[in-house]
Amino acid sequence: MRNLTPILLVLLVFACLVMPRLGWAIDLQPNDTVAPLADKNIITLSHYETENTNLYKNGTLVNKTPYGNPKLHSHFDIVRVATSFTVADRPALSYIQVPIGSLQPEGSLSSQSASTGVGDVTLAAAIWPYANRESGRYLGLAAFLVLPTGPYSSTQSFNLGAKQHSLDVQIGFQTPIVGHLDGMIAIDSMHYGGNNQCAAACLSPTQVSLSQNALTTTQLGPIYKINEMFTVGVSYFYVVGGATEINHVYQNNAVQTQRFLLSAQASTDWGRLSMQYGRDIDVKNGFIQPRVFAVRWARNF
Repeated sequence: MRNLTPILLVLLVFACLVMPRLGWAIDLQPNDTVAPLADKNIITLSHYETENTNLYKNGTLVNKTPYGNPKLHSHFDIVRVATSFTVADRPALSYIQVPIGSLQPEGSLSSQSASTGVGDVTLAAAIWPYANRESGRYLGLAAFLVLPTGPYSSTQSFNLGAKQHSLDVQIGFQTPIVGHLDGMIAIDSMHYGGNNQCAAACLSPTQVSLSQNALTTTQLGPIYKINEMFTVGVSYFYVVGGATEINHVYQNNAVQTQRFLLSAQASTDWGRLSMQYGRDIDVKNGFIQPRVFAVRWARNF
């Protein structure tokens, strides 16, 4: 970073602070809003990859060095252990999720340090105030607490860990539309704790405070049950908010992103296998994400 001009350092700071992608909303799979049966233990193993490329600032492409060909590649192997139960006769679920992976700057950002290890752990709890299995209508509420357990260095621009707690509150609803076609909508709000150990990413020789405003995500789309085994779905996401402040100075980098996600799911005797693929449609601030890929296997035990 010592060879970069001040204006390029400012751009690097901007890029780091508008990249909350690892802590965005909880993407739902088909039928995630369906209440689980009680007294089940579920293990889910996932592989999750993303690629981030071109950087945008207030809708304008940033192409000055080092952003001529920026790439940020991340991959995670994730273990989730969940248990279902009832609370006041209402279906409920809780889980712990542990990711292991890496965040690798590439292309024109290849001189920046990578970050690897055990990422930020997530604790979650959900309850369904309304669950009608006969009609197929479900209303669920969930809370996700993300703990700052991942690797973080104030001297690095890109980190796997966020060095801040975050709390996401989500409400989801699913209902039949016609035949084997359901509709799903979910809205959540991610709230962030402060980080008082920001240095390199905040363009400061000493550690300063970094805060981030709430980030709101709306996701909706159809879910189609082909037969007893196969289900497919399409989701549209609209993400807004999440602007940052450094020492209480507003950075004018609010997120406004649209993206989509395609899902396919197979339920078998040996578990549920699902695949998801998506990408950004439009980005106002931050790196655009041209590829998201996830494969998951879940089984009751």
